[in-house]
Amino acid sequence: MTATDTQSSAPLLLTQKRIWIIFSALIAGMLLSSLDQTIVSTAMPTIVGELGGVEHQTWITTAYLLATTIVMPIYGKFGDVLGRRNLFLFAIALFTLASVGCAFATDFWGFVIFRAIQGLGGGGLMILSQAIIADIVPANERGKYLGPLGGIFGLSAVAGPLLGGFFVDHMTWQWAFYINIPIGIIAFLVAFFTLTLPTKKATKRIDIGGVVLLSIATTCLIFFTDFGGRADHGWTDPLTQSFGAGMLVAAVLFVMVENRVADPIIPMSLFKNPIFINSTAIGFTLGMGMFAALAFVPTFLQMSTGTSAAVSGLLMLPMMVGMMGTSIYSGLAITKTGKYKKYPIMGASLVIVAMLWMTTLSAETPVWMICAQLFVFGAGLGYIMQVVVLVVQNSVPVDQIGTATSSNNYFREVGASLGVAIFGAMFTSRLAENLHEVFIAAGLDPSAAGEATATLQPAVLETLPEPLREGIVTAYADSLAPVFWYLIPFLVIALVLALFLKQIPLSDVAGMVARGEAVGGADADRLEAERLAALQGGKPGTGKASAATDTGSGFPSDSGAASNSGSTPTSGSNSGSGRPDAD
Repeated sequence: MTATDTQSSAPLLLTQKRIWIIFSALIAGMLLSSLDQTIVSTAMPTIVGELGGVEHQTWITTAYLLATTIVMPIYGKFGDVLGRRNLFLFAIALFTLASVGCAFATDFWGFVIFRAIQGLGGGGLMILSQAIIADIVPANERGKYLGPLGGIFGLSAVAGPLLGGFFVDHMTWQWAFYINIPIGIIAFLVAFFTLTLPTKKATKRIDIGGVVLLSIATTCLIFFTDFGGRADHGWTDPLTQSFGAGMLVAAVLFVMVENRVADPIIPMSLFKNPIFINSTAIGFTLGMGMFAALAFVPTFLQMSTGTSAAVSGLLMLPMMVGMMGTSIYSGLAITKTGKYKKYPIMGASLVIVAMLWMTTLSAETPVWMICAQLFVFGAGLGYIMQVVVLVVQNSVPVDQIGTATSSNNYFREVGASLGVAIFGAMFTSRLAENLHEVFIAAGLDPSAAGEATATLQPAVLETLPEPLREGIVTAYADSLAPVFWYLIPFLVIALVLALFLKQIPLSDVAGMVARGEAVGGADADRLEAERLAALQGGKPGTGKASAATDTGSGFPSDSGAASNSGSTPTSGSNSGSGRPDAD
């Protein structure tokens, strides 16, 4: 094979202009996915009140997270094997169509089903956006792209609660889903015309058994925690224990299958990588605390402080400002210095401080204090979320970037699903008990407390007599704020893990370049010559054998990896510095 032949088979020229065009498509997809996660938050009390499902409101969030969690490893692995472009387009289309279903749902469980279908698309948008960036941008420059992606999450999370609140107060909650339709269409068109990535063919049998068993284990896990935390079932209920047994059996079978198949959906070799294990554990513990708090803070603001949906969305603004600021700042700083370890430590510390502060929330807490708490909380999240993704991608071979990215996100979403289910069960159980006492004190039928828990909406609350309204507001405050204490231990674990996170040099080779699927602008000839030399076992211009290694990733590159030091064509390794080697 000649250099000319190989170059003609590489369809993508990685010029800076093309990278930014592709990045615009990823931004559109991330906006679509992240906006939907937050726009429901302020509309949730009204949605569940109208559809009659307040006692099951955790399922609106849990269904989306469960579906997202199940498909993340699938998108990640299939992207590595088949290419990511068509999968990205499919995810956008599925998400948009499911938004139509949510908007026209007429009953609570029908709504939940369409939320789950949205999750099937949203999981792909989230994973593929991060993996495609790793394909086209080297790790030592990736922070400045992952930072804005995290910023987009923050930006949409600002717009989401505000739009959700505006739609509830001035239009109808269905508009929270109508708005996804034009965004979805635009995102699909942008991706269709700009996202020109190579397509591949699977060379090994697809791990169907692993996909099925992982889906079963994940589903059983969420059902186990949901039913276990509910008053009408509990942890000793036969149905709850059946889900627990099913989870354990499916998990054991999954590990057995993954150790036997040729191309596992989650390679067990990842768990021999200490950096991957550490980063993934940080994501898991952070997910438990983060998503549980995010899911119910707007409800607290509406029901405990008596604010409208729009105002509660506005009160979330400081959290998103903090998150956007630290996410973008940490990304730029990592690109400049090549150092990342301190940011997860700083982030975990800030989140713990914020969570401790939030345990003091009550109906009398002033608005400025709530805003300050949320700002600190968001700033902490911004220092962690995208940095952990970068660390994971930098610690694996280029042919596992998508799989490692999705696996890391998978365990974070498992933590999120657990956190939301357990946290929500504790909240609703406490609320039912407190409302029962409120109704007895007001001389009302205490059996009506259960109906109030299921159907009470913020708008209805304002029409109740003052003593009863104050009692309900106090019940919400007393039910939600103390539960924050149970999240703190998980965040402390995340901090300890961050302290032991290993710092290694960041790679300066983009995934597609390393695999020989693309060439990098003016450096195309040099990179292609180095790749061919690596395949032939020697350095360009010498007769010496050279192992094509990438010390920036901590792993040997695969057989198609082009070693790149960012300096001269005679360099056969990557120091991870991104600077020319000293003479």
